[in-house]
Amino acid sequence: MAICRDMIARGSKSFALAARLFAPETRDGAIALYGWCRRCDDEIDGSDLGLRANDRPAEMDSAEALRRLDSLRRRTEAAMAGRPESDPVFEAFRWLTLRFAIPSVYPHELLEGMAMDVRRQRYRSLDDLLLYCYRVAGTVGLMMSHVMGLRAESALRNAADLGMAMQLTNIARDVREDAEAGRVYLPLDWLEEARVPVDELMSPRHRPAVARVVGRMLGEAERLYQSGDAGLFALPFRSACAVAAARRVYSAIGAEVVARGERAWDRRTVVAGPRKAQLVARGVIDVVASAPWRLKEPWRRAEITTIWNPFASEEARS
Repeated sequence: MAICRDMIARGSKSFALAARLFAPETRDGAIALYGWCRRCDDEIDGSDLGLRANDRPAEMDSAEALRRLDSLRRRTEAAMAGRPESDPVFEAFRWLTLRFAIPSVYPHELLEGMAMDVRRQRYRSLDDLLLYCYRVAGTVGLMMSHVMGLRAESALRNAADLGMAMQLTNIARDVREDAEAGRVYLPLDWLEEARVPVDELMSPRHRPAVARVVGRMLGEAERLYQSGDAGLFALPFRSACAVAAARRVYSAIGAEVVARGERAWDRRTVVAGPRKAQLVARGVIDVVASAPWRLKEPWRRAEITTIWNPFASEEARS
């Protein structure tokens, strides 16, 4: 757990700040989940070796990444089966999945989302992109639902939507970095409508059009954020505060990307310390304001038995 705490402190100051609002065991669960996600991500992109993926031949990268992905799948399955692991981060993940009864489908779906990155997959439509977002981020929201003791299974959709909204925000913020690494996440049909060639994504003459496409995508993210807000009632009070705080910080990043327009990628968009603290406070106030309604509706903790996958029908047909 100490290693996982160090990983979140170095890797995501926003999540580390929001996690302070959780009850102690819930905080440990969130940190263990973050550690596993970060460890998998670092192994796939080579960060654990201190190498950038685009510093090596693409063929070598793909083969090595696929090998590592297969290893991660086996180690994840072993951890979820309760078998000890030499990697302390996977040991924390083993505790997490057993303590909070995380369904195995969610970690495996997340790893399949990473496989889409390994394949340098691109997304023809918004629906295609949302499947990717569900796998790499919606599943995190669903796993956190178990950690937080979600009290209404009807709110699982809200949890997945919030994770997907955050991923769309990440994509909007990182358009330039992704393009430099040969990755394009913006829907191809939207780029075609805007007459933006994929290989000229960051060309100065296309920046205004790309900004409009990103603004359109962040409009979809806002719809998903609002869905996430609707599920806050189903969380214990401290967990709701932590989630609302993280939501406020992330949606503020998206708002800043929109405000900066074509200059959004001149430098990385971040929310500075004082502003971040203010947003965290706003998230807490949002939840406090719902206290009368919470007292009126006696939500009780119950074991989640549903496995949520909004794309199951599409996958079955493919």
